[in-house]
Amino acid sequence: MTTDTGALPVADRRTVRRAAARLVRADGRAFAAALALNALAAGAGIVGPWLVGRIVDEVRAGRGAAAVDRLALWILLCALAQLVLARWARYVAHRFGERTLARVRETFVERLLGLPASVVERAGTGDLTARGTADVATVGTTLRDIGPELLVYAVQALFVLGAVFALSPWLGLFGLLGLTPVWLAVRWYLRRARDAYLAEGAATSAVAEIVAATAAGARTVEAFRLRKARTAASREALEVSRRSRYRTLGLRTVFFPSVEISYTIPVAGVLLVGGWLHGRGLIGLGAVVAGALYMRQFTDPLDMVLMRLEQLQSSGASFARVEGIAEAPRAPVDPARNPADDRIEVRGVRYAYERGGEVLRGVDLTVRPGERLAVVGASGAGKTTLSRLLAGIDAPASGSVTVGGVPVAELEPARLRRQVVLVTQEHHVFLGSVRDNLLIAEPGATDEELWRALVAVGADGWVRELPEGLDTGLGQGGRVTDGSQAQQLALARVVLADPHTLILDEATALLDPATARHTERGLAAVLAGRTVIAIAHRLHTAHDADRVAVMEDGLVTELGTHDELVAADGAYAALWRTWHGDGGTV
Repeated sequence: MTTDTGALPVADRRTVRRAAARLVRADGRAFAAALALNALAAGAGIVGPWLVGRIVDEVRAGRGAAAVDRLALWILLCALAQLVLARWARYVAHRFGERTLARVRETFVERLLGLPASVVERAGTGDLTARGTADVATVGTTLRDIGPELLVYAVQALFVLGAVFALSPWLGLFGLLGLTPVWLAVRWYLRRARDAYLAEGAATSAVAEIVAATAAGARTVEAFRLRKARTAASREALEVSRRSRYRTLGLRTVFFPSVEISYTIPVAGVLLVGGWLHGRGLIGLGAVVAGALYMRQFTDPLDMVLMRLEQLQSSGASFARVEGIAEAPRAPVDPARNPADDRIEVRGVRYAYERGGEVLRGVDLTVRPGERLAVVGASGAGKTTLSRLLAGIDAPASGSVTVGGVPVAELEPARLRRQVVLVTQEHHVFLGSVRDNLLIAEPGATDEELWRALVAVGADGWVRELPEGLDTGLGQGGRVTDGSQAQQLALARVVLADPHTLILDEATALLDPATARHTERGLAAVLAGRTVIAIAHRLHTAHDADRVAVMEDGLVTELGTHDELVAADGAYAALWRTWHGDGGTV
């Protein structure tokens, strides 16, 4: 396994070969049928030159026109047979390619959804987008078009070369030796092509990443006057992409002319050797003609094989990037380990981001099952980082975060999603109806349960006003939702998912204060008995909680009920007085 410039790995050659073999075995009958049909088509194709040689011998022997006409008829029948068999072979191969492409896409999506959130975030949207679009599309083109054609022409080339050896081993040997320059050119190209195409794919991912990041943060770029910096970064990424593409173009401009020049060598070799053998009576003139025609015919499928081989290098690099998703780092999981209860224990937790200092510096905290805990503190105190560790997105550098005695980060993804759900202010509305967006969380939910979830988060009003209610389409081509409505849909999905523990990190930040408080109380009523941890930026959330944890400089400095902390006249009391006095947020 190797890695490219992004966080996601790239599969090595052995892994790619195993993956390709696995895809072939998954639809082995269709592959075998395509191979057999191509062999039959190639067999029909090599009969023609042999019959031309027979015609030459018949004419030299003084046979009449009837013999020539009979052989010419067989040439026509063989050509028709080759046409039918070749088209049938392509049809079978294309169906094989489409089914295999579907498997590649489904496997890619399944693996992608199974990646830890931290891995996805480090990889960036550009790399994932490039792998899921350009790389998968390149693999699809290979499976649908290049692969079948490569199979057809490779079989034809082998049969034609075999026919030359059948005419005369000497002709076949010198024809094969004449291919030495082609072999040297191919060897030179293959040694360099894979790395060059992997670099090109990585550069494409980098361009996609910087474009996506700039577009997503357009307002920030404008507010902080970062246009020149982002433009410079974009130009640098484009320059790297340009150089990588020039590199692959340079390989092609050397490879193809070298091969084209070399095509005449095996034909000339067969004619020279055949003429010398014929002059000594060791071979007939018809065999020499047939051998020369075979070698001339051989250059056509060989040319197509080499062209497809060049395209195969590009698609092979793309397939390595697609398969690399399976090699992404994952925390070790033990499916047999199940939390004994919903009690969350944080002990001596420390954590630092790769490009920053230590954010958490020895946090100790216990969250009791069914408790509503609010975590407050100034910006940069470590609240969001703690929420990510509680949700199992990241693992602590030292210390432990456990639920029911099991490290949260070591829970298998399906179990983790049932145990802990983190909801932030970053929400997504999926292309589809309101019903589709809700059923993602609980596919078997009834309409009554969907409406109950919408009522709990205060979204039932605007959904009832939609033209088709739950069946109204959202997103492009449908109803466009604003930020607060998208946030309510995300919270409704949480209600339907009914996790054991819910972590809210600014989950109602896009709602106005009154609606936010109403929504939080509705969630608390629906999720009664569940553990709710709220990263509180509005202190009414802390006021309504069972306990409040105050974070300062990466540590939990105060812990107790709202009344206890106000009475203690510490950091929380100061925050409360500031917030209560002006109605602001922290």
